[in-house]
Amino acid sequence: MLKRTPLFEQHLREGALMVNFAEWEMPLHYGSQIDEHRKVRQDAGMFDVSHMGVIDIEGEAAAALLRLVLANNIDKLKTSGRALYSCMLNEAGGVIDDLIVYYLSPSHYRLIVNASTTEKDLAWLKKCAGDYSVAINHQTGLAMLAIQGPTAKEKVARVLPWLAPGLQFLKHFQVLQQGSYFIASTGYTGEDGIEVILPASEAATIWNECKNAGIAPIGLGARDTLRLEAGFNLYGQDMDETVTPLVSNLAGTVAFEPASRQFIGRSALESQKEQGITQHLVGIKLLGKGVLRRHQMVYANHERLGEITSGTFSPTLKTSIAFARLALNVDNHLANCEVDIRGTHYPAQIVKLPFVTGDKK
Repeated sequence: MLKRTPLFEQHLREGALMVNFAEWEMPLHYGSQIDEHRKVRQDAGMFDVSHMGVIDIEGEAAAALLRLVLANNIDKLKTSGRALYSCMLNEAGGVIDDLIVYYLSPSHYRLIVNASTTEKDLAWLKKCAGDYSVAINHQTGLAMLAIQGPTAKEKVARVLPWLAPGLQFLKHFQVLQQGSYFIASTGYTGEDGIEVILPASEAATIWNECKNAGIAPIGLGARDTLRLEAGFNLYGQDMDETVTPLVSNLAGTVAFEPASRQFIGRSALESQKEQGITQHLVGIKLLGKGVLRRHQMVYANHERLGEITSGTFSPTLKTSIAFARLALNVDNHLANCEVDIRGTHYPAQIVKLPFVTGDKK
């Protein structure tokens, strides 16, 4: 049986099309995926992301464990309430998961991990913990809402006025904690907004109050088109345990300094750098009609360069866009290429990421 979030009945009442996503029954859309996409770009929308994993790591060795298991360096987090994006790697440098880590105190960190990898992540963390003095707890009984868009914070402040003073000064990748509410200025859309972790028992009430304040329910379909426009990878498509961050447009999330920090996967990444990177994840924009999809092949001068990892129609750009892992120099932007769509080669262009920025909305 598929798992359900605390808002499952709410989604049914609102007419959502429910689908299987990572063994969770989740809303794909509530009517028009394109309308939902535009609502987030132009106003405010809310996503039920309660399927994502919340893992707390506590104890005197919490920081030491995270220095070992994360490719990024948590020592960058100097003050409580700050957050960091990182990959967690295996010994070969493959991506076990990409996640956000929040620094709550020197002995308490919170990880937000992907729904499809939560159990795998827990097992890996416990294996790596060994004799480290830490407690690793998967927090259940919670709900998580992502409220995104240019008016998101303004509208949330009307729903939860006691949050308004804190929201006013909340900076990107920062956390505000108020009682049982955990509010992070993070998201997966490229827009301003917050993600709220709260008790499951309060989720439906807050959802309805947000809806009454003009924050529209948004499904996973629009979440995917928004994240791709914003240049954000999707775990299981754009990276997984078979590829490293260095060939997944995530090299900037790997902290090789200080050289003394021996994180898991470091040796493999250093060897890959020494041997030379032969593939890169790049942006592709179709120059005519057609739809770019995963596993379609990309060519240039009759030579196959690689394949698409994620593709979709961009409601903002009104054309099809994709990520592709190609055998070419990452700086070779704006190069012409072709994509094989059902046996026909369609003209396309390699472009800089993200596809959509503030001036393109």
